[in-house]
Amino acid sequence: MKIFNTLTRKKEEFVPITPGKISMYVCGPTVYNYIHIGNARPMIVFDTFRRYMEYRGYTVNYVSNFTDVDDKIIKKANEEGVDSLEISTRYIAETRKDMEALNVRPATVHPQATKEIGGMIDMIQTLIDKGHAYVAADGTVYFRTRSFDQYGKLSHKNLDDLRTGERELKVSGEDQKEDPLDFVLWKPKKEGEPSWPSPWCEGRPGWHIECSVMSKKYLAETIDIHAGGEDLIFPHHENEIAQSECTSGKEFAHYWMHNGFLNIDNRKMSKSLGNFFTVREITEKYDPQVLRFFMQTAQYRGPLNFSAELMEQAKQSLDRIRTCGNMLKEALETAPERDLNAEEQSAVDGISEFVKMFEDAMDDDLNTADAITAIFELVRSANVNVKTASGEKAPRKVVESFFNTLEMLAGILGLFVTTEDDAAADPEAEEIEGLIAQRKEAKKNKDFALADKIRDDLLARGIVLEDTREGTKWKRN
Repeated sequence: MKIFNTLTRKKEEFVPITPGKISMYVCGPTVYNYIHIGNARPMIVFDTFRRYMEYRGYTVNYVSNFTDVDDKIIKKANEEGVDSLEISTRYIAETRKDMEALNVRPATVHPQATKEIGGMIDMIQTLIDKGHAYVAADGTVYFRTRSFDQYGKLSHKNLDDLRTGERELKVSGEDQKEDPLDFVLWKPKKEGEPSWPSPWCEGRPGWHIECSVMSKKYLAETIDIHAGGEDLIFPHHENEIAQSECTSGKEFAHYWMHNGFLNIDNRKMSKSLGNFFTVREITEKYDPQVLRFFMQTAQYRGPLNFSAELMEQAKQSLDRIRTCGNMLKEALETAPERDLNAEEQSAVDGISEFVKMFEDAMDDDLNTADAITAIFELVRSANVNVKTASGEKAPRKVVESFFNTLEMLAGILGLFVTTEDDAAADPEAEEIEGLIAQRKEAKKNKDFALADKIRDDLLARGIVLEDTREGTKWKRN
């Protein structure tokens, strides 16, 4: 496996600290609203990376945080006249719903900033004791950026040209800084803000310190991989490195992975431009699997353009895979048990070539675009070798080999290969199945008006029912 390491700006062979195990930290969202599709890209990218490394036999300790104390959360709470904890709790739950819909598996641990304040205070005190941080007159604690002589090594910026990043927490009394580059570790309480006691003042942590503390607590002082969106390279990840390495005296992370930006109709996604979409909005129009598939149609490091046209193309492409998956699953029900002839054995033997194509692509810095190409080659071969021109049914071993391989490779990408699997994983599946059962009972009681109403209500939600000899099946339109 070769990974493009942002730190060195080159692809490097991945060698874990502990053979067979991976420690990985991925920066999660700030929970003040529904997550947008830009948030979804790193979730999907690094969930796919995790799935692939587990397929390769690694045990992955995957940590991804929720930032649940932040200016945006406080602003939202004040607007609604509620406590900031109510806002963060609400949107953590909503984020989990969206992650489930996108088939993003929960992390090994999802730590929350507000539950790790003690660890942050301890790390800040260590930095003060070592001379890497100082306390201003009002109790604000700043990190001495120039005390870390490797500052800028991740973003490859010259220290003298740097200015604090756009998301840096600003406080009154910026003139208290020893240097304009110094950044906040702890800030004093303001009216209407959550706060915690500390040796310096009643207040709350800066943004950057939380990830350094949680990475150390739930993984180690030195980890294999730290990941996130490329917008986090500076200042967030740069500051994490400075804090962590000044605290421990050790390298923070061996590999840094960053996904590219998501653009909307070739323009940067922005609320002010009116091209800002939440995952919830998009998945009301499209199957969440289509959004997940779309995110993997480009190599993760490059920019990805989102548009209705490209989503339609992704839907059609995913439908091709599912059509094949449904065909194979149906063929399994009647496939004869018999020995393979030479042509059939050759088809089965050839499947390993598609698996190798897939693995070679994924081993090349998680190139999901080329991995999808390998899946389509597998689909093409399956269609040729299972749906024969003569109409003769392919033997069970042939059908099973194609179906199991398709399911395995698509599963690494977090995709379902049949509409039945997709329906079962739908977060509303239990409710929908219950309504289908009510409809069945209504038809049994000859209450056809109720049965039709249930069908029509589901159709209005984009759920299509199909009555078959095996019972009623459903899918999202």
